Amino acid sequence: MTETNRIEYKRELSDGLEKEVIAFLNYREGGIIYIGIDKEGNTYGLADADGDQLKIKDRLKNNIRPSALGLFDIVSEERDGKNILKVIVASGPEKPYHLKKYGMSEKGCFIRLGSAAEPMPQKMIDELFAKRTRNSISKIKAGRQDLSFSQLKIYYEESGHTLGKAFAKNLELLTENGAFNYAGYLLADKNNTSIKVAKYSGKTRTDLIESNEYGHECLVKATKQVIDKIAVENRTNTKITAKERQQANLWNPIALREAIINAFVHNDYTNEITPKFEIFADRIEITSAGGLPEGLSKQEFFEGFSVPRNKELMRIFKDLELVEQLGSGIPRIL
Repeated sequence: MTETNRIEYKRELSDGLEKEVIAFLNYREGGIIYIGIDKEGNTYGLADADGDQLKIKDRLKNNIRPSALGLFDIVSEERDGKNILKVIVASGPEKPYHLKKYGMSEKGCFIRLGSAAEPMPQKMIDELFAKRTRNSISKIKAGRQDLSFSQLKIYYEESGHTLGKAFAKNLELLTENGAFNYAGYLLADKNNTSIKVAKYSGKTRTDLIESNEYGHECLVKATKQVIDKIAVENRTNTKITAKERQQANLWNPIALREAIINAFVHNDYTNEITPKFEIFADRIEITSAGGLPEGLSKQEFFEGFSVPRNKELMRIFKDLELVEQLGSGIPRIL
């Protein structure tokens, strides 16, 4: 396979990695960088893939602005019997991304053109900066600042991680001025976020037979509660044939779980609208506020191109292993 607009090969970890990642962050489709493969597609492998993986995480965390945390995955793979690394980069919501060292200049900003990362013209830099989303959950100051995070800390401990004293800053739960932002508010022990799960007896909303409310607590906990509730509703149907007894759920459990998590992670919370879940006799409807991210087509959405709306939530859900690789959710649902 040759390099394309979404695929870059690097024989080894080199100084130009940040440039390639920035180009994909600024590209509307994102992209994938394979390290350990040369430009002709020959596999050379890496002598210390684990060590290189740690170096990549550290470099992308410290050398790119705005923060790219939650916008990339690093996956270790084996090809032709050799270890390589696959860096999956999503299209970022806060373009233009740039090298911290050079700022928003033609020397610091790059864009993917064909199979190359090229310097971004200053006019394009200025236009993207002017359109940069200011009304996002990372920039909105939380209405209350007396927030605690005991539940979130427990979930991290259960996943083998420990949150230190600077966790709010490290997880980007603070505004530029150091106040808790709306992402922090959603993940706090107490908030006013209400999540509704309704059940109807028929195929319309005429006869409501059950209404459950979750939320008012850490969004991770609310997500898990909704997953558990709908799993109970996903009953097993049995069909007995002449040869065997066949059992199947109403809905594919894996697809259902992915759909629920996607609804929480990619919901547009800036207008204080939360996801909604409705169970009918013949279907389940999951409503998540907000349309397609700017620049992403319907076809690209269904193909799994990743443009996280809330990268802070995406990063935390990934840390807690609720989300796997970037862009894997929609293909798995379909």
